[in-house]
Amino acid sequence: MRRGKIMNVAMVGVGGFGAYRRARMRETGLFRIVAAYDINKTALEKCREEDGAKPADSYEALLKTPGIEAVFISTGAKFHASQAMAAMRRGLHVFIEKPLCATQREMRELISLQKKTGVVAGCGHADHAHDAASLTIKRMIDRGDFGKIATFEKTTAHSGGLRIKPGDWRGDPRKNPGGMLFQCGVHGIHELMFYFGPISAVQCAMRYDVHTTLTADVAHCILEFDSGLVGTLSAYHVTPYRHTFNIYGTRMNLYVDARFFDEGTRYLVQPCRSNEKEEQRPLRPSGRTDVCGNIRSFYNAVRNGGEPYPSLKDGARAVAVVFAAEEAAKTGRKVKVAKIT
Repeated sequence: MRRGKIMNVAMVGVGGFGAYRRARMRETGLFRIVAAYDINKTALEKCREEDGAKPADSYEALLKTPGIEAVFISTGAKFHASQAMAAMRRGLHVFIEKPLCATQREMRELISLQKKTGVVAGCGHADHAHDAASLTIKRMIDRGDFGKIATFEKTTAHSGGLRIKPGDWRGDPRKNPGGMLFQCGVHGIHELMFYFGPISAVQCAMRYDVHTTLTADVAHCILEFDSGLVGTLSAYHVTPYRHTFNIYGTRMNLYVDARFFDEGTRYLVQPCRSNEKEEQRPLRPSGRTDVCGNIRSFYNAVRNGGEPYPSLKDGARAVAVVFAAEEAAKTGRKVKVAKIT
């Protein structure tokens, strides 16, 4: 993508993950954070030092910053929908971190308002279209390397839930539906749809009694895809860190083991030889990964038109599965996933 005019933006939520997002924005050279707001004054001052952003006294004041084209929203998920809609109503483009929103009503309102205003809305999911590992796996699927894919298993887990205290929004089922399924499982859902297409229905069982929060500590989902594929997604936030992804096919299996941040990820493939010893061998993803791909896509959509990837609708497709999973866990029934078109 050819670099164009730098985009002047405002940002809310500049500490924590917001600091990571700011670093990626600096890396692209495409954005200038001219104003910022955060309830954490230390984080706000750091943003001023690193990005030259003028501190705002409130989010409402931030939206009135002269000359901005877009707002980056890196706050907690319970704020995403209200902050995004306030910006959209002022005609500002928005980039919203994942999860997109906390309720089905918010999801519908966001989609409706974007359609009404015509603003560009990006979502902070990974850009799998510019990720070497994702593209390698997708090519293997499309070439038929696995044979006919029988199923898959995906697990996402860490111990962050043990640090949730009464009163924290992550412990509130109204703002954190599905617990870890909402917080990190949406990453997996978004990735799975990149490989396998739309998810049509979900069955789910959840456990709520491991920790003191009211939201789910454990979620086990059976996902059904439009293609007929069925696989499992499990999410827990009360165990040690673990992220795995396995594909099982009639010709080959794939085993992905994402170690902790400083240990990298292992990729192993295993050919299918009936009644013979099946040796595993390393798989080395080919190509280049652009960790800034999602915000580059957002910039390009604002400047040149079209839909960014991931888009607001991509974010909605991921949380729609979470909402269906929670309903399935509560009712004991298989639930159809809302179609986002």
